[in-house]
Amino acid sequence: MSLTLIGKKRGMTRLFDIKSNKSIPCTVIELEPNVVSQIKTIENDGYSALQLSAIRMTSADKNRARKPDLGRYAKTNIEPRKHSLETRVSSIEEGIVLGKEIGADYFLEDEFVDVSGQSKGKGYQGVIKRHGKSSIAGSHGVGPVERHMGSIGCIRGKGQVKPGKKMAGHMGAERVTTECLRVIKVDVELSAIVVTGAVPGCAGALVYIRKAMKKRGKQC
Repeated sequence: MSLTLIGKKRGMTRLFDIKSNKSIPCTVIELEPNVVSQIKTIENDGYSALQLSAIRMTSADKNRARKPDLGRYAKTNIEPRKHSLETRVSSIEEGIVLGKEIGADYFLEDEFVDVSGQSKGKGYQGVIKRHGKSSIAGSHGVGPVERHMGSIGCIRGKGQVKPGKKMAGHMGAERVTTECLRVIKVDVELSAIVVTGAVPGCAGALVYIRKAMKKRGKQC
């Protein structure tokens, strides 16, 4: 049973690997225990799934929360959480009950995970930064259009701009998944894990962690 847990990106640091004599850039992800807030079965709902909730609500959050959500937590005697996520599973394992907490120890050291989150918003950007296009030559009278994209029409289509043309526009602030990040360290006491490389989002952003879907050695 593979679940997706809710965590928070706390920032980047680096660890020194004595074996390879390399400094490894890594990201610290806070994994406050996710509580099982709802169990869906084939008999009642037509499919099997687990809903995990994380990040406890403050008094201000409870004032802004929807009454149906607060009532659902009160019915199951679970402290209200701010964020919930449902994961489909093939079957419900034994020992999975309402209120069960799943923390950082769900992941093991040296295993690979996929991390999803919302990337940083960059606002309106040109084609060079947004799509990696090349700039026009900066001499011979090119003028102030050195970073413009040039012609966008099609010579055989009467100047028509084809759909999907990569142009300037809003960059970032979209769902991004970084695959096959190795878990370097698991700290149960601090409710945190350390993974190699960078993950989407800024410090404090919400991220979703699952065990890697691809097998190490082929795609990772």
